[in-house]
Amino acid sequence: MLAKIANWFKPLPDAQPLTDEQEIKRLYRSWRLKMFFSMYFGYALFYFTRKNLDIIKPVLIENNLFTIEQLGTIGLVIYFVYGVGKFISGMLADKCNIRVFMATGLFASSIINLLFAFLPQITAYVPVSLVFLASLLWGLNGAAQSMGFPPVAKGLVYWFSPSERATKWTLWSSSHTFGAFFVAQLISLLAWLKCGWQMSFIVPAIMGILYSIFMLHYMTDKPGCVGLPPIEVYRKDTVAPVKSKIGMTRWEIITTYVLKNPFLWALAISYIFIYYVRFATLDWATTFLVQDRGFSMEKAAAAASAMPFLGMPGGIVAGYLADKWFGGRCTQINLIYLAILAASCWGFYKIASVDAFWMTAIFAAFIGFFVDGPQNLAGGVQATRVTVQDAASAACGLTGMCGYFGAMLASKGAAYISEHHGGWRGVYISCIIACVIAGLCIATTWKKETTPTKLRIKVTWKRRRQRAYVKMVRFVNPSKKKRIK
Repeated sequence: MLAKIANWFKPLPDAQPLTDEQEIKRLYRSWRLKMFFSMYFGYALFYFTRKNLDIIKPVLIENNLFTIEQLGTIGLVIYFVYGVGKFISGMLADKCNIRVFMATGLFASSIINLLFAFLPQITAYVPVSLVFLASLLWGLNGAAQSMGFPPVAKGLVYWFSPSERATKWTLWSSSHTFGAFFVAQLISLLAWLKCGWQMSFIVPAIMGILYSIFMLHYMTDKPGCVGLPPIEVYRKDTVAPVKSKIGMTRWEIITTYVLKNPFLWALAISYIFIYYVRFATLDWATTFLVQDRGFSMEKAAAAASAMPFLGMPGGIVAGYLADKWFGGRCTQINLIYLAILAASCWGFYKIASVDAFWMTAIFAAFIGFFVDGPQNLAGGVQATRVTVQDAASAACGLTGMCGYFGAMLASKGAAYISEHHGGWRGVYISCIIACVIAGLCIATTWKKETTPTKLRIKVTWKRRRQRAYVKMVRFVNPSKKKRIK
């Protein structure tokens, strides 16, 4: 039984290589669109089965099911499991089938959401507290959710070449803000229809089950599985991804290029604070607006949904600027975004009020716009640039794990600060401090991104190979002039 499950998850075998250039071009165009949009909407639905709890929090508190601190504990559990699971899934996804890995995670998350909708009824038959059972189920949901991003990171690396990846990655990364925005709209609609809080879990669960089945029949694995050449060969990319040394074991690759990589750890630490800002503002926005500023549940959800809505173009613009203005480097645009993000957090806290609904929504949109750039680039594109292609999923898994340690801090820490240290004012001041720390960590990669990793490795080669190195440096970065003695 276990052997059959393991075989199901194995990468698909390579097909007979195609030789017709026109057929290769046609299939590449078709499969790139299929893979991109399948991963886009699939990951958006992961948010439907995770962020629904955060939006419905005020209703759960009002119905005396949970307190704020109990919900903070539940959030801490999912983020801890999700963070650790993301790293483990990252190591597994590099050796697994993209479509099966991702579809399994979404299906499992959807089933857990169905069970969560009937928590009060389940506790009547299970001799445990409601909080314990909710934490257990939502922790399992975190494990299932961790299977969403690593296969996508692998898919983006294998289907999109390095010279276009910042733009494509941030375009795909808008899927999480797309999902967060539309799940807020869905739950707002269900609240308006007075469907009961249970439907906020049942409806997303049904959507997730149906889409996971769709992914199994519509997606594939790597280009070689359909007879296509590697993406760098197809696009004649001048900057090919760096591959690990031949003969290295899987653990040696992870140890050398992930666990002992100081630049990757700098990005991972910055991700803790980026995610703290992201989730402290997003997860608690409706609760802050309802409890502190007197918003109704419907208006609070509508205003808070501006964060993910403007987050979509925010991440895309960051990727475009990184490619077009900074030669693919992400450090500069991340620092610019973080500075404006800090100002936006303070503006949201000061402006938010029932009488200034549109200004509240605008500042919420600013937060969403400027948090998405660093969130998409630092732990994604930059992480793949400072490691090797063979460890792309593991690198993103490491940054993702650290990011969700930040989310844990946002879940439990923001709840604690709001209750005991300065109220909501203290929460938004902590977001500003987090922006500063994240910026300092990202700044350490400034020189690492000066030239592509492959070109920097070539400098140690013999003299007869150095001429090729100098020629490539001048082509990629003309401002860097080297002289061989």
